[in-house]
Amino acid sequence: MAQEIEIEYKNLLTKDEFERILYSLPFPNGAQTQTNHYFETADFSLKKNGCALRIREKNNTFTLTLKEPHDTGLLETHDTLTKPEAVQWINGEFVAKEYTSKQLENKGIYLDDLKYFGSLTTKRRELNYQDVLLVLDYSSYGDTSDYELEIEATSQEIGLKMMQDILEKFNIKQRQTPNKIQRFFSSKVNNDSNYSVE
Repeated sequence: MAQEIEIEYKNLLTKDEFERILYSLPFPNGAQTQTNHYFETADFSLKKNGCALRIREKNNTFTLTLKEPHDTGLLETHDTLTKPEAVQWINGEFVAKEYTSKQLENKGIYLDDLKYFGSLTTKRRELNYQDVLLVLDYSSYGDTSDYELEIEATSQEIGLKMMQDILEKFNIKQRQTPNKIQRFFSSKVNNDSNYSVE
């Protein structure tokens, strides 16, 4: 499928909170490593449209994803890249892809406008738990690292309730949690990190 709706909730954690959840619930021992490579235009056109564009590198596969606001979450448009295509993108040689290129052009954003800004690497553990996907992420980017709980759900109601239940169970404060792309850009671009999607 080239498009899907994503409904997710996030909360930043301390290292102690991260470890309490990790060792109290049956998460896998090992983490999967994935790297997000982020793209923008010089004038932040994607941000102005509430969008984000990334290549996710995972298990030697490469997926180009455009995220856009949607009534019930985020609309994600995907294209698969070969490794040589991904390398071209990272080197600033943007190869047009069927679905994402069309969505970008609908917003007046063209491949020639894009720039590669850098990457964020996440060690991720996932657990299917009571009708949701629980995700524990440890991410590093530049000189920064952070811990995060993510919940992916089939509805806003289910996702919100599970987040509230877990925060209450583990006595964790609810924190305003910028998306990964916001955190990435805030570490690179002073006072210009107001992204609304990941």
